[in-house]
Amino acid sequence: MPDFPQGHIVAVRGGIVDVAFPGDRPDIDDLLYAGDIALQVMSFVEGGAARCIALASVNGLGLGTGVRATGGPVMVPVGEGVLGRMLDVFGAPIDGEPAPIADEHRSIHNAPPRLADRVLRAEVLETGIKAIDLLAPIERGGKTGLFGGAGVGKTVLLSELIHNTVEHHHGVSLFCGIGERSREAEELWREMGEAGVRDRMVMLFGQMNESPGVRFLVGKSALTMAEWFRDDRQQDVLLLIDNVFRYVQAGSEVSGLMGRMPSRVGYQPTLATELATLQERIASTRKGAITSIQAVYVPADDFTDPAAAHIFSHLSASVVLSRKRASEGLYPAVDPLASSSVMLTPNVVGQRHYDIARAVRRTLAEYEDLRDIIAMLGIEELSAHDRAVVARARRLERFLTQPFATVSASTGAGGKLVPLEATLKGCETILAQTTFDRPESDYYMIGALPEPEVAA
Repeated sequence: MPDFPQGHIVAVRGGIVDVAFPGDRPDIDDLLYAGDIALQVMSFVEGGAARCIALASVNGLGLGTGVRATGGPVMVPVGEGVLGRMLDVFGAPIDGEPAPIADEHRSIHNAPPRLADRVLRAEVLETGIKAIDLLAPIERGGKTGLFGGAGVGKTVLLSELIHNTVEHHHGVSLFCGIGERSREAEELWREMGEAGVRDRMVMLFGQMNESPGVRFLVGKSALTMAEWFRDDRQQDVLLLIDNVFRYVQAGSEVSGLMGRMPSRVGYQPTLATELATLQERIASTRKGAITSIQAVYVPADDFTDPAAAHIFSHLSASVVLSRKRASEGLYPAVDPLASSSVMLTPNVVGQRHYDIARAVRRTLAEYEDLRDIIAMLGIEELSAHDRAVVARARRLERFLTQPFATVSASTGAGGKLVPLEATLKGCETILAQTTFDRPESDYYMIGALPEPEVAA
């Protein structure tokens, strides 16, 4: 066995452990063990001690406890053997089964693909969710963010996207839970088994009860596995992350424990760099593509929050969830005016789709401007043209709602997966009318418009 450095603990503060090495020292990002407790070297402090972040509870550690180096960083198993498994930050099983049989083990700290190896693919990933496919189409091989505050439906929407796309996705799907509830992990594991797609998925979890070090690194473990399927197997990978804000939050906890001076709104001064090291690894190359869909919690619904603002800058599509729409029962609570996508151009989606999306946005924006007048004076005071705009906008708002399969047990309604053509046809029909025979309620929580309405 190689002779790796041996040291001992000289300080323990929260999840941060300082280790002194009398001889050779480990390198930054190296994995150490104090008994069974894993530590990762983050920096070196005055006196030469290695300042490490604990990847488990530090209960039982004390001054003078022996520490052994491993000679390398955290390594995770990669290969076909991880498919159908639920794993932790080290790639160890948390599903009660034996350890996965790996082709090899790789470091979780990898560089992003070179610019010369990257490719841009102007392809849209159809989801069957009307509001997203129409107004914020997802780029195949791109990064999409689902933004929203607490309780507006981010996880439900992400679950529905998994339900709708994993079954038809020809590559591999990988779910990474960062700082989320164990209940959600169990539900997703069960649902994917019932849907029969678990054998083509990998699930990694660093849950909210685990140390900030685990939550900070589990995203990198997931990306290492995704990169193997993309680069070695030349497959497309669908990477689903819930929740990227928890990654930022874990970095903030680590930064505070490390003693760094906080930056704006209390975030770590290294926020932009840490986020970029994760996001820039999600890329399309000549070998394959990683398509990422990420839930992003927005603190206090403040979209100017530094974490939300930095995450926005990495995305090709942003689906913004509105608390106001959620309070009106319009689910999914996608804000049609705030959501956007670089794919929504005539060259990519076609002139017809682009024109319909613009007309829908314009109609809903006009209705938003008229709301104050309606509230003060009543709809009767509006001109005939404005009343027609309101009638169209209210029906469009309801038509863009949709029953989800993942919450059918709660709602009692089966899920509806709507092809893009049916969405475009329905919106075209509503936009072309000035008077309506059907009440607004007939447009609420349906899939495609019924045929007689389309033919009218």
